[in-house]
Amino acid sequence: MPRQTLSRRTVLDAGLRLADERGLAGLTMRRLAAELGVEAMSLYNHVANKRDLLDGIAARVYESIPLPDPALAWDERLRLLGNSAFAAFAAHPVVARAVVAGQADPRSVRALRVVDEFFGALLDAGLDGSSAVRRYRSLVGLLFGAVLVQTASPAGAQTHQADLLDDWSRTAARSEELPHLRLILPVMAADECRPDFGPELDLFIDGLRPARPGVPASAPAPASASAPASASAPRL
Repeated sequence: MPRQTLSRRTVLDAGLRLADERGLAGLTMRRLAAELGVEAMSLYNHVANKRDLLDGIAARVYESIPLPDPALAWDERLRLLGNSAFAAFAAHPVVARAVVAGQADPRSVRALRVVDEFFGALLDAGLDGSSAVRRYRSLVGLLFGAVLVQTASPAGAQTHQADLLDDWSRTAARSEELPHLRLILPVMAADECRPDFGPELDLFIDGLRPARPGVPASAPAPASASAPASASAPRL
């Protein structure tokens, strides 16, 4: 690769691409330098160490999350933020795993504006500070859990899932103790399992509405509301 002018951003963006391709274990300073066509020592002019690199990569993902219009109602802002955050991390699940494991944290002002906007929406929903912190942690756990479960697709996973559902169907057909599973298995088999956080997020938002008695809730989420294509809680 031809030598290019280095900046912190070019180093972080190349690191993110490499992490997506090879995972965190495959993201080394030597390999990153080769990707950029420079000597490994050159990287240390822009990142202090591997942890700084990982924090910066996490920040780049956060910074890709668009901030909602502040004029929107709190629930609309929360829905847009949640779905956008899900889409961003579903596109880079290796970063989601690093954040959950405490291996990477966002530290830039633009990244922290995402966190600030989440709290702004929760406070505007009528929550006090303590309740907002608890609900925020619940939302972060829900969001990262959805990302990690829905993007866990190693080679052969779809075949395994189909085989498992076939096995469950045979078991349920022979047993009178599994009536609900027998009813729902055809639906599970037909589900395309596209990454989607919309329904879970809508349920979370609906659960916040009683926190604001006497104030009319805005319109319910449209049926199409979903993610754009694509201990302590994790630090979203």
